[in-house]
Amino acid sequence: MSLAARLNRLLLYVALTVAAVIIVFPILYAVSISLMPPAEVNTFPPRFVPSTPNWANYANVARTVPVGRYLLNSLVVSAAVTLGQIATASLSGYAFAFLRFPGRAALFALFMSTMMVPWEVTLIPNYLTIRSLRLLDSYPGLILPFLATAFGTFLLRQFFLQIPRELEDAARIDGCGRFRFFWSIALPLARPGLLTLGAYTFLNTWNQYLWPLLVTNTRLMRTVQIGVRFLMNEEGMQYHRIMAGVVLCMLPALVILLWGQRYLVRGLMAGGIKG
Repeated sequence: MSLAARLNRLLLYVALTVAAVIIVFPILYAVSISLMPPAEVNTFPPRFVPSTPNWANYANVARTVPVGRYLLNSLVVSAAVTLGQIATASLSGYAFAFLRFPGRAALFALFMSTMMVPWEVTLIPNYLTIRSLRLLDSYPGLILPFLATAFGTFLLRQFFLQIPRELEDAARIDGCGRFRFFWSIALPLARPGLLTLGAYTFLNTWNQYLWPLLVTNTRLMRTVQIGVRFLMNEEGMQYHRIMAGVVLCMLPALVILLWGQRYLVRGLMAGGIKG
């Protein structure tokens, strides 16, 4: 490798390192503030590392607000929405990829056109529907509007299109029905797509703010994002406790992101392979 190539690579690594530090710094600073004693939070110039980690901040947050219940609510809602979207998107994606029926292309185009409609446009109709069904302030009210998605259908369709048609023909010759082929062959082969959709959906649902704020009224039905907001109201400007609550609410999503990052990248590239 020439000297110029080595220098270019070194500069690239330096630039990537600087970008990574800039991106990660807010998270690290939030963790640092969450461990600071109150006297160190508002000092000037600001401190970036606590003199003595104060783990009691997390215990104080747990006593002040029901963080455990907020985490449970978000976990239940995120898991249910994720499973629901995987089920509906896998069935519809398989239908658009393998079944032949009149108007399939037009129906798929119409289905995909819904992705251009901002979610805020459907906010009021969804709220009125949930209210008419008397599902406000409940798990079904938080879950039902998000059980199907055009994005998930498109994503899994792209993975199903990568399965050779000859494989389906061979399975049909051996007496395999459509549902058995879908369940025993197509789904296992589309596992990367399922994991991609699962990680993406879980993170999106976990970070929802507006819909849970609209449909939940009681304290015990709030999700973590709403819980952090009310923690700010109750604790005023005590940033060390606010950041402790933020870190507690961020950990599950961070674990899912680290686990599913390769699947998310693979899913973003799937649309350029076929279809």
